[in-house]
Amino acid sequence: MRLLDGWLVGVKHVPSPHFDCRPEDENPSLLVVHNISLPPGEFGGPWIDALFTGKLDPDAHPYFADIARLRVSAHCLIRRDGEIVQYVPFDKRAWHAGVSVYQGRERCNDFSIGIELEGTDTLPYTDEQYQQLSSLTCLLIKQYPSIADNMTGHCDIAPVRKTDPGPSFDWGRFRLSVESMSNKEMT
Repeated sequence: MRLLDGWLVGVKHVPSPHFDCRPEDENPSLLVVHNISLPPGEFGGPWIDALFTGKLDPDAHPYFADIARLRVSAHCLIRRDGEIVQYVPFDKRAWHAGVSVYQGRERCNDFSIGIELEGTDTLPYTDEQYQQLSSLTCLLIKQYPSIADNMTGHCDIAPVRKTDPGPSFDWGRFRLSVESMSNKEMT
């Protein structure tokens, strides 16, 4: 896995119109882990891509009527089988965090990278998702070293509004995997 102009090489790209430039001289320093499934609890299908590109049909499912007009995106999605889909280059500001605060700093979209895992708060994530998230995180840390000390969930930066990635996400497993991969790369 490698980066070229903010894009991952060799993954599916589905460019979103829902992004803009980060504030001047702002580099990503925070990784925010999310989850998403559309419709809720269902996996696969075109609906996440459609949401992040502004093309979600409000009539395709009753749940979509309330969210079809949202202008949201994430930098990447990691599907249940480990496939990575990228929507926004990492050097740009994706619209994933909303009203948010991290360590007293507001507007987390300004300084964060948002990674969505296809899933729910209550179902376990797959081994493939942990593997890909860890690999991607190690790559991002090489480009943006301060991310190593700043990885959190959407629930932690917007606790009144959000619960993801939920109690089913194993933070210990994820952090240990990132640490192990980073140590292997250094030897």
